[in-house]
Amino acid sequence: MSRIFITGSTDGLGRAAAAVLMGQGHDVVLHARTRERASALSDLAPDAAGVVIGDLSSAAQTRELAAQVNRLGRMDAVIHNAGVYLEPSRATTADGHAKTLAVNTLAPYLLTALIDRPDRLIYLSSGLHHAGAGSLRDLDWTRRSWNAAKAYSESKLHVTALALTLARAWPEVLANAVDPGWVPTRMGGPAATGDLEMGYLSQTWLAVSTDAAAIVSGGYWYHRQRQAPAAEARDPAFQDQLMARLAALTGIPLL
Repeated sequence: MSRIFITGSTDGLGRAAAAVLMGQGHDVVLHARTRERASALSDLAPDAAGVVIGDLSSAAQTRELAAQVNRLGRMDAVIHNAGVYLEPSRATTADGHAKTLAVNTLAPYLLTALIDRPDRLIYLSSGLHHAGAGSLRDLDWTRRSWNAAKAYSESKLHVTALALTLARAWPEVLANAVDPGWVPTRMGGPAATGDLEMGYLSQTWLAVSTDAAAIVSGGYWYHRQRQAPAAEARDPAFQDQLMARLAALTGIPLL
């Protein structure tokens, strides 16, 4: 059995993935943004390996979240599921960053750098990452007029590139990105037409499966099928520039 940490596991895809993995007998560490949000885990928490609390829009809380995870022991896999979607404004965080960048890009980067290195890393991407080109020119939206859809697309390009960077830099770790599709969660909305079950089973499969097809690194997946990610995400020069920018923004080098 594996020990898995899932960010954003109070609802949606993260909660569904946690329930599946726990049902299979795995030790799952759950995450909630606040203690109030953790109340939504009252049915899962008694059987979980732990519940950690931290707001991913805050660098300080994200760092403390990593410390909480490490105190529970080394994880076999981490699923970076938490995210925000169409923020109506830049919504500057306490650290001065755009909230979309802070939660969707900086938080998974920080957690990756600070959590004891697991065997497997899964990052929730989106097909919209294909529309994220050119983000390095104004990564934190300090010069451009706010565009929520573009900011989201860029953030998903970042985590896709992060997964592929780690597959290249950390050969001992299986690092993959997953597009769950447009699924009817709180984030996706009731009009979403995607397959919710396949939306979370791809990441649970990559987190624990011993199938030869799942024991790979550097993939971009949709419904357990490898797809071609955006060219920038695959480009080592873009990857290196992105890692340098994220290290500068967070003060923590990953590589």
